[in-house]
Parts: sequence; C-alpha cells; structure tokens
Amino acid sequence: MELLKIDKLNNIVFEDIQITGSKSETNRLLVLQQFYPNLNIENISNSDDSKLMQKALASSSNEINIGHAGTAMRFLTSYFSVKENSEIVLTGSHRMRNRPIKILVDALTSLGAKIEYVEKEGYPPLKITGKKITKSFVEIDGNVSSQYITSLLLIAPTLKNGLQLKFKGEITSVPYIKMTLALLAELGVELSWDDDSITIKPKSSISPKTIVVESDWSSASYYYSLCALNPNSKIALSSYKKNSLQGDSVLTEIYKNFGVETIFEGNSIILSNQQQEIKNKKPLNLNLIGAPDIAQTIAVTCFGLGLECFLTGLHTLKIKETDRLVALKVEIEKLGGEVVITNETLHLKPATKYNENIAVATYNDHRMAMAFAPLALKVPLQIEDPNVVSKSYPTFWDDFKKCTL
Repeated sequence: MELLKIDKLNNIVFEDIQITGSKSETNRLLVLQQFYPNLNIENISNSDDSKLMQKALASSSNEINIGHAGTAMRFLTSYFSVKENSEIVLTGSHRMRNRPIKILVDALTSLGAKIEYVEKEGYPPLKITGKKITKSFVEIDGNVSSQYITSLLLIAPTLKNGLQLKFKGEITSVPYIKMTLALLAELGVELSWDDDSITIKPKSSISPKTIVVESDWSSASYYYSLCALNPNSKIALSSYKKNSLQGDSVLTEIYKNFGVETIFEGNSIILSNQQQEIKNKKPLNLNLIGAPDIAQTIAVTCFGLGLECFLTGLHTLKIKETDRLVALKVEIEKLGGEVVITNETLHLKPATKYNENIAVATYNDHRMAMAFAPLALKVPLQIEDPNVVSKSYPTFWDDFKKCTL
C-alpha cells in the first residue's frame, strides 16, 4: 500500500488556493441538466464523484458501476427510475454494495417505480426499469441521509403530477435539503416547505440558464484546521459566497472557537489566526446534524489543540465510505488520544501526548486522509493510500504543499 510520509511542518505560508467546485452542488445540477438541457453549469467539480456522475449519465451501457460514489448511487437510483424505456443495473464497490439503500428504494417503489435487488435485500446492486411515474405522494423518515431526500426532490418536477414529500420525525442535514430546493427554485420550479412536508410542482422545461458552482466548503475545512493549528497564519481560498447554499459554511462560525477569523473579499475568503494560543479551553460542544461531513476535521483539530470536544448529530457517519466514527476513534487513539463513541456521538478527551510517525489508515475515505494531514503541524505522520483524496479533491496534496513549510 502506498504511504505518504509528511515531516513535521514548521509554518503556514500565505497562498491563494483555488478549490474545485462543490461536488454536492455539481452532482445535483448534473442530474437536473438531464431533465433541462438548457441548463449550463460552470466551475464543475473535478472530483471522482462528479466525474463518475457525468460518465454514468452519458453511458449507454446496461450496467453502471459508480465505485465508492454514494451520492451518485442515491441520485442515480431515482434518475433511472424515471428514465422511460431504460433498464440498467446500478452497482458499485464492495463497500457500496454494503451501504443500505432500502429506505430510498421503498420510497420510489411506493410511487410506482420498478426496482429489484440483484443480490442482497436492501443493498446495491439494483436492477432499475425506467417508467413514467404518476403517483405524487411519498412519506419518508426525516432522520435519514439527506441524499435520499434530495434524490426524490431532484426527480419531483419531472413527474406528471409533481410530488408531495411528507416527513416522519426529525429531519437530518436540513442545509443539504435547502441547497436542493434553492437550486430547483433558481430554475423556476414552484415549491413550498410547510412544517413536515415539501411540495414540488411539475415543470417540463426552463429558459436558458447558467449556474456557477460555488467552491466546496468541505474542502475548505482542512485549511481552517491548518490555520487553527498554526498561530499567526493566513490562507486565501476561492471561490466562495457569503450567502452560501452549503451547510458546511458553518465553518466560519465554528472555527472562531479556535481563533480563526474569516474575511470575505470579492470571490475569496481570507482565513486568519492571530492568536498565540486558544483563550477558551472549555470543552467544545457541537451538534453537527446539519454538517456531518466536517466532523472528522473538527475532531482532529481539537485533538491537535489538546481540546476536549463532544460532537453530536453524527448518526449518518456510520453509513459513509467507512464507519467514520469507528475510524476516527481507531486512528486518533493510535496517535495517542482517547475517544468514546456511540452510534451518533463522539467524545474526545483532551490530548496530553502525540505519537510520532504513525501511519493513519484512510479506509477508502477521502476525508480521513485530508482531515488528519494538518496534524503534521504537531508531529510527523504518514497517510495510507493518499490518492483516495481524488474522490472529492484531486489536487489536495499539491495545494497542501503550496501553503506548508
């Protein structure tokens, strides 16, 4: 297995880093572009996930393998369900074939979709026969991955009678649902969100429209971590919007706890840490139900700063590329930390030591590799399978080198 050895870093140098477009926005827009060819998309993500999505949407094969791309699996399940006169098998990597999809399949079949499990009940691969769907009401647990919900919302305006989606219980990852609705609204789709249900009106076509994808806030989190771990540091990142659709933009507020300030200048953000040390050493308590993808970065930042943290709202991390809660516990404890986890929480005890030259396992998970990299400001370390970052941020290691000494 390939290992990337990172010597102990001494400092951060000021660089203007151009981060690829958000894969969350990109993948939503790529599906919508299939329904509305007049839609032009700029600053498309160069992530593996988005490339796989583009390849799948352009494919004429009757079997499509999306590898580790969970977003593609969820979005394409709904897309191919409404693509009339098509029959495909949608499959993925070994990990993907063990990631549950029953909740989404049940919702689609209740609408009249034709989906069969090829191997194991409740999991990919899926045999999907595209057909016209005329039913317009579906009920789904709100406390599931927002990607299931978004998958249904993306096809909603193409359905003959639109869609009313009713939630049961608390809704997870609300910002990601709001992102989907904002993109639909930008295309002129009529919609409403009333308490426990979302209603989408049918829309068969749109006027020509260009949407520029904002850069990915999840990818920005690793530079926030670098600044937090390095007093008197500054990094510029582009291109970002003050009124972002992305839930992970809460980084601007969360990282104030670590002394990192965010200044918006034109299309860029300037991250700046002028503190010599953290002034408030109180345990950090955060509910990340709206932004679970930055949990790894925050946990590692706290570990590097010797801070205690208690993170909640993390139940969806167990069904990501790996069980991220278990992975965080294992890798942080290899480095000398102490972590207690439940099915939806992580409690990190204050670190008192850091073990050197530990090989951090990445579990086929891009975020594990990138979240742990800033720890090199504390100790030399190694990253297993470093190229896994291509899933969301292919140029990460090049950009990381630019701003570190």
